Amino acid sequence: MRNKLSAVYSVLFVFWLGLGNFLARSAQHDKRNDNGWWKSAVFYQIYPRSFMDSNGDGIGDLCGITSRLGYLDLHNITGFWLSPIFASPMADFGYDISDYYKIQPEYGTMADFDAMLKKANDLNMEVILDFVPNHTSDEHEWFKKSELRVPGFEDFYIWHPGRPNPNDTNGQPLAPCNWVSFFRGSAWQWSKTRKEYYLHQFSVKQPDLNYRNPAVVEAMKDVMRFWLGRGVAGFRIDAVPTLFEVAPDADGQYPDEPLSGNTNDPDDPGYLVHIYTQDRNETLDMVYQWRAVLDEFQQQYGVRERIIMAETYSPIDIVMKYYGNETVPGAQIPFNFHFITDLSKDSTAQDFLNTINYWIDHMPPMDSVVPNWVLGNHDQHRVASRFGEDMIDSMNMIMLSLPGVAVTYNGEEIGMDDVWISYNDTVDPAACNAGPDRYQYTTRDPERTPFQWDSSKNAGFSTANHTWLPVSPNYTLVNVEKQLVEYEHSHLHVYRSLVRMKQIVSYIPHTLATFVQENVLIILRQANIGGTLSSVYTIANIGNQQTTINLTLYEPSLKVGLLAILSVNSVHEKNEPVLMDSIVVGPKESFVLVAYHIQPEVVQI
Repeated sequence: MRNKLSAVYSVLFVFWLGLGNFLARSAQHDKRNDNGWWKSAVFYQIYPRSFMDSNGDGIGDLCGITSRLGYLDLHNITGFWLSPIFASPMADFGYDISDYYKIQPEYGTMADFDAMLKKANDLNMEVILDFVPNHTSDEHEWFKKSELRVPGFEDFYIWHPGRPNPNDTNGQPLAPCNWVSFFRGSAWQWSKTRKEYYLHQFSVKQPDLNYRNPAVVEAMKDVMRFWLGRGVAGFRIDAVPTLFEVAPDADGQYPDEPLSGNTNDPDDPGYLVHIYTQDRNETLDMVYQWRAVLDEFQQQYGVRERIIMAETYSPIDIVMKYYGNETVPGAQIPFNFHFITDLSKDSTAQDFLNTINYWIDHMPPMDSVVPNWVLGNHDQHRVASRFGEDMIDSMNMIMLSLPGVAVTYNGEEIGMDDVWISYNDTVDPAACNAGPDRYQYTTRDPERTPFQWDSSKNAGFSTANHTWLPVSPNYTLVNVEKQLVEYEHSHLHVYRSLVRMKQIVSYIPHTLATFVQENVLIILRQANIGGTLSSVYTIANIGNQQTTINLTLYEPSLKVGLLAILSVNSVHEKNEPVLMDSIVVGPKESFVLVAYHIQPEVVQI
């Protein structure tokens, strides 16, 4: 035992030399390193309506975001993407855009946007905009002109005269086919003005653009060029799989989609298998064309690489094609949602390992491609609600320990959870359409509630007497200010430490390995810390039982490690040395352990 302890303290001395260098470098770290700046980035999604209200109207805005950018800088965020801030009637809270070139007035002005972007860039952060290309608002000038058949706009949207109606009494034919909207009911809406149906895969106030029309393609590319010119670093592309529908047949007709057999409710989007309205091959080419627009801008103006984040919940073989191929580049970040869709509080460590490997094993063999990991967003229940509050740190630890890009939805770093919203307070159109008996199955309001800054009125989000969604009742217990005060034992401290380690440690490429012991997930990456080859282990006990693990099964020469980052529920102490062959891991505990590769003669006394 005396020899083991001697070895421990000798290793600690050498380790602290390296760790000191590591921390010194972290203070000087430039998050905007142009050499693949986005490939190990931590991106933060801001839902503008709920982040910070600067004028007391109960709605978040751009000036509010600007006032809080120091918070993101404190946590070494590489960049943030904003849910839509464009002019909109707000039928779907910004995803129904009436003017792609204007800022929604309740969010601010173009001058406010420019000020926000400048401050972000001054803090070495990039700004990504949410690009909504599948549809516009029915209040967009393009749609108004198309409905009136103004020359040049007749085919800007998907129009159809409908099918003959033998029981017609009011001059309205039947819908063209059985396609169902994501927001329930027919995806076809009759226009009394044009006397034809238009397609809307989402809200009735969100008519689908016609990407088989070259004028539409060019108009949307011009939108991209405008915002690139204002200084944004790229776009998150909304609802990518729905861009194209099957082309009509020789008679101008669209085919019915087959029944799924999953529900008997014909208004439910799950009633059909969407083989004619999603994941068409033309969609891939459109994404490649958008990437070409960004690359052209980069080359023309000599700026750093501009990026695309693509939202798609498609099958894995289709998602991987969005990366591009050997001749044509695509989206740098086709979102990996498998932590959301494939895992839950009932998942085991083996399930986690399988989910991690599932993405990596399917990635195309191209040097430019990196994985990405997404824990949540404005459409998904929060991590604390999906996995349990005792897994908040573990989920962030797993995401931020893996190679590639990490994406955090605002509030997940402090452990915000879903907020119960009554039907009377519900504003999400998908939930409102579902009715009071079913709205809770479709509502997205619980994960969109105001950000919890402190214990003051409305969690410090707004001075208003009424906020657009109710503030969580637990805001006095879960907020930024409280976690800064209790910093060493807070989710925020864990998150910040993980981001710093991800961005500072020089991980050796292609060294990821994942293992499971009992119900403990083990992630191993090799790194260079302080000039010394090191092993960085992330340990996450997914189970409810204390477990002892043996890491010498993977690296027999390593005898001792140091605990660098701990979950708030950890049974260990920060900087505690542990013997690698017998590490105790408590229920739901997680930590990052660092072990140096040191020759035996170095540690012998």
